[in-house]
Amino acid sequence: MSTKTITIGPKIKTALPGPNAKRVLAGDEKYISPSYTRSYPLVAKSGRGVVVTDVDGNEFFDFSAGIAVTSTGHCHPEVVAAIQKQAGELIHMSGTDFYYENMVQLAERLSKIAPMPGPHKIYYGNSGAEAIEAALKLARYHTKRQNIIAFFGAFHGRTMGALSLTASKPQQKRRFAPLVPGVTHIRYPDVYRDCSGGPQDAEAFALGCARFIEEKLFKTILAPEEVAAIFVEPVQGEGGYVVAPTPFMQELRRICDKHGILLVVDEVQSGAGRTGKWWAMEHTGVQPDMVCMAKGIASGMPLGITMTRAEIMDWVPGSHASTFGGNPVCIAAALATLDVIEKEGLLANSTAVGAHMMKRMADWPSKHRIVGDVRGRGLMIGVEIVKDQQTKEYAADLRDRIVELAFERGILFLGCGPSTVRISPPLIVNQEEADAAIDVLEEAIEIVSKN
Repeated sequence: MSTKTITIGPKIKTALPGPNAKRVLAGDEKYISPSYTRSYPLVAKSGRGVVVTDVDGNEFFDFSAGIAVTSTGHCHPEVVAAIQKQAGELIHMSGTDFYYENMVQLAERLSKIAPMPGPHKIYYGNSGAEAIEAALKLARYHTKRQNIIAFFGAFHGRTMGALSLTASKPQQKRRFAPLVPGVTHIRYPDVYRDCSGGPQDAEAFALGCARFIEEKLFKTILAPEEVAAIFVEPVQGEGGYVVAPTPFMQELRRICDKHGILLVVDEVQSGAGRTGKWWAMEHTGVQPDMVCMAKGIASGMPLGITMTRAEIMDWVPGSHASTFGGNPVCIAAALATLDVIEKEGLLANSTAVGAHMMKRMADWPSKHRIVGDVRGRGLMIGVEIVKDQQTKEYAADLRDRIVELAFERGILFLGCGPSTVRISPPLIVNQEEADAAIDVLEEAIEIVSKN
């Protein structure tokens, strides 16, 4: 662990959970659905920037950003002001049946930063899962084809269509069958886990994962003319913050172009500047046909967006809609979020602070016996925890203990994938705050390594 002096950091005043938190936890156990996944007993009361304060006055550094949602930090003044102003003018009128000027304004802004050439069309929903549902339905509608290809390790949401594409944990699907038919899952290229060779072997492996579609699927169980779309995350989120190699994405694009298949990218977690560019796809140079976004696009307000090349969104009135999708308050938050990201240079900040953290953690696999891999882009970083570096055996129990120890020291991380610690702070995080969090994470790893 680094021995440098930390001048800032979290402030823990009580045992965790504190007395007020215990009261809330008791009520939660009595009234709230047990389907929620909670990693530790944080009971949040307020947030400013990267700091979250709980009901007992304890202050934490949030390096989860509410699952990569609070992109401009908690309660950014400009986002709050935009929400308050809009709430005082018009809260709801339903963009499904009426018109809002700010629906057009946000669409124009998004079209300018789209990862594919325009013109574009945009559908508004309320969440990432809804954005995926819209893309799934539109892909089938536009192509008049029924089949979809997705990837093992993917997480696209928990509504029935999105859940059918999801393939990250068995519990997410357990006892919910039958799911939407017509979905085939194939291998996603996890270079760390599945390729022990050098860069050339890694590239060959990544290409092989994509070419499996033509070389095996299309020759056995799927007629290419019946495949509507390939859904892919350019960086798998719940799958473990696994970055898709550029050759893999290029090959998917080639296959889609050859067979008239739509390439749909899920940027729900990786988009809105998290990787240092507006969209993680931009790192690959590959242009998608559809982009699904949510989470960080509105800094915490519920908004899901499906953006397509204009000619693809050819469905007619009544084909798909949402009462609350494109709510004016949520869109006001999104417009303010885009303003803040641009004015405060948060894309560059994500790149710089992310690179700083990656540099600090680069030697962890050789330094710490339970760290198998450190990977990511920008402020989307995963530290994979293993029992043995030779076998690369997953160590979910060790990962969970590391996350708990960090919480006890005032840093909020979350897990993802089978055994990865997820690092996804707000895009406003500075280097000193990042150092404080990485110091705590390394301390927790050292403690767990010795036990």
